Amino acid sequence: MKKKVVQQKPQHRWRRKVLTLMFVGIFFGGLLFMQTRWYTHVVGLVPLNHHQFLVSQPHVQSPKIAFLFIARNRLPLEMVWDAFFRGGDSKFSIFVHSRPGFLFNQATTRSTYFLNRQVNDSTQVDWGEASMIEAERILLRHALDDPLNDRFVFLSDSCIPLYNFSYTYDYIMSTSTSFVDSFADTKEGRYNPKMHPVIPVHNWRKGSQWVVLTRKHARIVVEDETVLPMFQQYCKKKPLPEFWREQHIPADTSKLHNCIPDEHYVQTLLAQKDLEGELTRRSLTHTSWDLSSSRERERRGWHPVTYKFSDATPMLVKFIKEIDNIYYETEYRREWCSSKAKPSTCFLFARKFTRPAAIRLLNMSVLEYLN
Repeated sequence: MKKKVVQQKPQHRWRRKVLTLMFVGIFFGGLLFMQTRWYTHVVGLVPLNHHQFLVSQPHVQSPKIAFLFIARNRLPLEMVWDAFFRGGDSKFSIFVHSRPGFLFNQATTRSTYFLNRQVNDSTQVDWGEASMIEAERILLRHALDDPLNDRFVFLSDSCIPLYNFSYTYDYIMSTSTSFVDSFADTKEGRYNPKMHPVIPVHNWRKGSQWVVLTRKHARIVVEDETVLPMFQQYCKKKPLPEFWREQHIPADTSKLHNCIPDEHYVQTLLAQKDLEGELTRRSLTHTSWDLSSSRERERRGWHPVTYKFSDATPMLVKFIKEIDNIYYETEYRREWCSSKAKPSTCFLFARKFTRPAAIRLLNMSVLEYLN
């Protein structure tokens, strides 16, 4: 008797295949889950900045503003600038020209921003002499070594910032021009004809030394070998009466050329290079000149007003901030101030402030970067 061959039903094979696939899926799914948790744990241990580097594009450093301070010794208003630079991130650098041998260390400054920021080849500076120009050139040479420095701001040791860092940075970087107070000097007779023909009279300019230069113009100042020698030889201040005995003075002192080099050099150099079209022809630093402060004609206008403790008020700061135009008498020109093609305040900085005056403004929270 023959046995019947019982054939296995197809559905049983299908069930085994499904169970096998489910087992394999569960196995690999669990393995992937464990690997994901391990990766998350490891990444969690990586410092935040490194984690950001892994998941983001490479960071591009913003161009910087080089703040170039010309000081006698210490910076008496460092506490004001310390508050200002706290909002600067990495968008600035600092260089200080002080007397030769002076160091900014923990004994001479309380601000970490100024530690060791003195240049190591400073020169002795005398007011009204060409040595001031050389100090400016020394600062520029050091600042140009950093390729990220794109603007160069000259400041005195009595300057204060009027706005916070962010506003100041945007204002300066919003234009491709330098800010150079420059106008034709036709009244005071400071031009010495002996400068001709190297410096023709039609290129003679006057203005504030507190300029803001682009990198291109900063390099032109540093590389100049033509205009500077003329200034060193023929642009000299007229001695004050108390020093007349020490120098040979002609009988008619009206014929002396009272030339202050730092008030003419950058302006005249850029005019010589035919670069005035690349300038915003005004300063960003406010200075008040009291021409009637002295009864002696020889002394009038030699020095700007110094703001003392009693002068440092909210009204003073408000007055300076509200100035929106500057009039140049010798050119019959009114310069209306603007930023980003809109009307704006003219000044970002102001001088000359004593230390008590600056401290008073800090204590009154008048200055915007404290808010």
